Amino acid sequence: MKKVLGMLAIGLLITSQLQAQENEITWYSFEEVIDKVEADPKMILIDVYTDWCGWCKKMDKDTFTDKDVIAYVNDNFYAVKLNAEDSKKKFNFRGKEYSEQGMARAMRVSSYPNFVIMDAAMENITQLPGYREAKPFVNSLVALLENFKH
Repeated sequence: MKKVLGMLAIGLLITSQLQAQENEITWYSFEEVIDKVEADPKMILIDVYTDWCGWCKKMDKDTFTDKDVIAYVNDNFYAVKLNAEDSKKKFNFRGKEYSEQGMARAMRVSSYPNFVIMDAAMENITQLPGYREAKPFVNSLVALLENFKH
């Protein structure tokens, strides 16, 4: 009986983890994406935020919880959260050491929220500054990918 209950518990845990993956954007650190993009090339969506930014919090609460946004971002991008004021966490990119703050500056981000789009070669393509509701956010990402493919 204990084995059956144990198997059932494992099954429920796996099921809940799969549902969680479908119900939220999979966020990576910048350094994780450096490795992922080499193994499986994909565009990168970087959410540059600050802890004090009210519109950033609204994006997290409203836009990033929308099922269409979640599905589109997870299917088409590696999503990264980058705190524009974090100077402690360090990583290497193209032979240089950066903090998240330093990377945000290098990307020339000066307002929040701001979404930096990189191609699979990790070159900046564009920025999408400002708060966006779910449907317009997905529409802008779809248009961007369509333009990029041509």
